[in-house]
Amino acid sequence: MSPADLLAGESRGKCVYIVEDDAAVAKVIRMILHDFGFETVECGTGSELFRQIGCRAPDLCIVDLGLPDMDGMDVVRQLQAKHDCGILILTGRGYVGDRILGLELGADDYVAKPFDPRELVARVRSILRRTGNLCGIDPGSKSHIAQFSGWRFNMDNHMLTAKDGQESNLSTAEAQLLKVFLARPNRILTREQLLNERDVSPYDRSIDVRISRLRRKLEVDPQNPKLIRTVYGAGYLFSTKVS
Repeated sequence: MSPADLLAGESRGKCVYIVEDDAAVAKVIRMILHDFGFETVECGTGSELFRQIGCRAPDLCIVDLGLPDMDGMDVVRQLQAKHDCGILILTGRGYVGDRILGLELGADDYVAKPFDPRELVARVRSILRRTGNLCGIDPGSKSHIAQFSGWRFNMDNHMLTAKDGQESNLSTAEAQLLKVFLARPNRILTREQLLNERDVSPYDRSIDVRISRLRRKLEVDPQNPKLIRTVYGAGYLFSTKVS
């Protein structure tokens, strides 16, 4: 069996929504993903996406920012708030600020047009791997609760509970990042380890945005973090005892 066949086997049954109003671009994406075993649903508008989600929940959504009926950022915001799926922004906009804003709103990654088919598939698979949706999570597994610095984190439903009992629900990207930290407390972790990727561009801001979002949830003073510390030139350190 070839490596491509193995990759297709891992991806089989995973549903990717393609939210793209350009039919030609949507067709290219569909053909690429089908070659790697993914199932797809195409939506030309944001409203069509949210109608279709009621019929079948996606494992990941590829969202074009330039939709005819909704701003792509609004689509990302609603997906992050209401649906537990990976989010990949596909954009022809050249502004770095747009990409960073998308990550701030809850997207897991972005790809700029024109895109390389291999890069698109690699990023889709990377997101699904980080969110636990590629190989699947055993639904019969016991609940996992982590406790640290007065916080409680339910790894099954991504619920974060503070000392005073106040609850907040982490996004998929935030939860996966926290899980990596919880598995390796008091150790310096590189950007590659945190993203579960071998080769991360020095210009990739996605991990920095995720760290910033998580700090705003956990730190008393996010500008002077005590829990998630930056180790300059090396990575990040989760400085606490975890049980």
